[in-house]
Amino acid sequence: MDHKDLDVWKKSMDLVASIYKLTLNIPDSEKFGLISQMRRSVISIPSNIAEGAARKGDKELIQFIHIALGSLSELETQYLITLRLGFVKVNVEVEELLVTVKKLLLGFKKYLAKK
Repeated sequence: MDHKDLDVWKKSMDLVASIYKLTLNIPDSEKFGLISQMRRSVISIPSNIAEGAARKGDKELIQFIHIALGSLSELETQYLITLRLGFVKVNVEVEELLVTVKKLLLGFKKYLAKK
């Protein structure tokens, strides 16, 4: 299975671009804090989808989907922290992508489990 053909991977790549743009607005004092952590979390999502898709079977892919879901939850929490601290304003694009990627990951996991 080629991960580049998966909608969940494509949308998670869109999320990467959105988070990188968003983090440009966070103060430089957070360069090694929130900015770095948010970027690591968001990169982990499509990376784990790709790694899982390259594995031998669906069971392994499901495990990597779980890891991607964990990274997505971390990212969502970090985004909420940036809002709470007033570093950024509500970003509808980011919020919609967070929801979309989560739905796609859960749907893909459910599909794989039923195969």
